[in-house]
Amino acid sequence: MFGDPEELRRRMGEFAEQMQGAQKVAWADNAIKLAVDMTVAGINRLNLQGNADQQADEIRRAMGSLFPEAVTLVREAREGFGTGS
Repeated sequence: MFGDPEELRRRMGEFAEQMQGAQKVAWADNAIKLAVDMTVAGINRLNLQGNADQQADEIRRAMGSLFPEAVTLVREAREGFGTGS
């Protein structure tokens, strides 16, 4: 029915590796999406006032606290995916 047991074992191992790879990709995708969502939500909560320069300064200040958190999520996602740098 299944043929050679060694062939079946090899194929099951390959399948397990493929599933593990798919899980890593899904986790990385979710972490990156979370980082983007966090950044967008944080920016959307700002009550921007003043002229364009003042608004840009306020966004830059917000990004100073939001961005490091987002970068951490993306870095961890990349490392989990095996592409850490």
